[in-house]
Amino acid sequence: MEITYTLNEIDTVAKKLLENLESKVILFNAPMGAGKTTLIKSICKQLGVVNEVTSPTFSLVNEYKGTFTDVIHFDLYRLETYDQLIDIGIDYYLEKDAFCLIEWPELSISFLSDYQYIKIEILGLDARKLILEKVVK
Repeated sequence: MEITYTLNEIDTVAKKLLENLESKVILFNAPMGAGKTTLIKSICKQLGVVNEVTSPTFSLVNEYKGTFTDVIHFDLYRLETYDQLIDIGIDYYLEKDAFCLIEWPELSISFLSDYQYIKIEILGLDARKLILEKVVK
């Protein structure tokens, strides 16, 4: 699935994404400033999260309670080794019945068996292209 959108359409994009997901583990690949966290905020809103959704850049993991499901939001940008990933409890989080939304997911892939991959490309100042892929190992 491919969607071209602007920031004004982010809630519509999040809703369409959720309608097309086949996995609760979603990996986000995009350059800095492409809008990963902005899209994740909108996805959380669609899942009934009422608390403020913030980037877990320094905490690495944020958990949110949603009306429809819980959400675990990872930002793995600062991690460099598999040991660091294990230290934050990736196995524990992946066992939960929750959406796992992972920014900068490269290190986490070996821990996953079923996930979907979202790539966001910057097309212009306010325009983005989103590509959703299904990956099963």
